[in-house]
Amino acid sequence: MDANRPRLVVGISGASGVLYGVRVLDACRELGIETHLVVSRAALLTLAQETDLSAADLSARAQVTYRVGDVGAPVASGSFPTLGMIVAPCSVRTMSEIATGVTSSLLTRAADVTLKERRPLVLMVRETPLHLGHLRTMVQLAEMGATLAPPLPAFYAKPRDLAEMVDQSVGRALDLFGLAWGAVRRWGDDIPAPTPGEPVPDGAT
Repeated sequence: MDANRPRLVVGISGASGVLYGVRVLDACRELGIETHLVVSRAALLTLAQETDLSAADLSARAQVTYRVGDVGAPVASGSFPTLGMIVAPCSVRTMSEIATGVTSSLLTRAADVTLKERRPLVLMVRETPLHLGHLRTMVQLAEMGATLAPPLPAFYAKPRDLAEMVDQSVGRALDLFGLAWGAVRRWGDDIPAPTPGEPVPDGAT
């Protein structure tokens, strides 16, 4: 660990979409950001179901990896400086646990620390459809200072494949930490804005 290097806490929970967390780690490596990874037990099952990666392959993408039960890890303390935390993907169970403040693992404890220290907490929630309880939990988290960033496809970027769709969502989530990843296609830069009179695609701004 390098105390002078920017650090980002990365949580990967058991929702479908583990590739979002993988690509967050890859992007941070490219950007020179030190990543501190916490993976739930359910996420390891999803990793095996959705990718050809092993737990060791995933850990190798981070600078530091903690056991999910290691509540004495540095990221469990507010005195350990970070840019914030992203949970990608974020399951409803993880989201709900963070919202209550009754944390049972290092993943949710680190998220709670992020909130209490007023650092950015970005939750890439993966669930649909949402019932009223989910929505109320999201409102509660937003009121507490978290950012809910479901990984929705940006069709205006004209992705050629699933990998580009994932990278666009990951890059936009990293924007929330002030981290600009080159894989993102940006409206008005990489994607020409329409001439006056032309319709603007929904969600382009």
